[in-house]
Amino acid sequence: MTERVRVLVGHASAAGSTREIAERIAAGLGDVADVVVRPLGPDVDPDEFDAFVIGSAIHNQEWLPAAVAFLDRGRSTLAHRPVWCFSVGGAAPRGPVSRAIIRMELERIAKSFPPGLVPRDHPVFAGIVVVDGLPLWGKLFWLALGGRPGDHRDWPAVDRWAADVATALAELRRDGARSPAHPLRPSPGS
Repeated sequence: MTERVRVLVGHASAAGSTREIAERIAAGLGDVADVVVRPLGPDVDPDEFDAFVIGSAIHNQEWLPAAVAFLDRGRSTLAHRPVWCFSVGGAAPRGPVSRAIIRMELERIAKSFPPGLVPRDHPVFAGIVVVDGLPLWGKLFWLALGGRPGDHRDWPAVDRWAADVATALAELRRDGARSPAHPLRPSPGS
């Protein structure tokens, strides 16, 4: 029997939408890994995990500070273990304008990652949009994009992505059973 992989599904959530998506992803990984779902804070030790699924809400085209701080703090560990990232924004990538905006957001977010950290995948999921408190120009911009307030989470898309991550984790685990070194951690001296 192969050792189970210990995976952190860490999240930085402003109002709970990202946390709920992280919980859904974690549920999809439970058959192939020992999963811990936690908010990303200074008490989370990256060295305790074999692989990572890290997500954050997007505010002003950036990840929340807690998520970026976790990546910085764990940079040496994360550079040698599998990492998947996900972002939660207001818009689903449905039209050319929203796809272009999401592409720009992802480029800006990737620049905030520590050097050398390249996630295996980084989708953007739509979240819950609340326009109360937005300035008038923000509301108008959002409406011009065809946006509307409400819950825009696409649970089937989240489930499909979680299944893809689970498949990759199972392959890493299976490959590790064929070699003496743990597949998700560097060999001594590497």
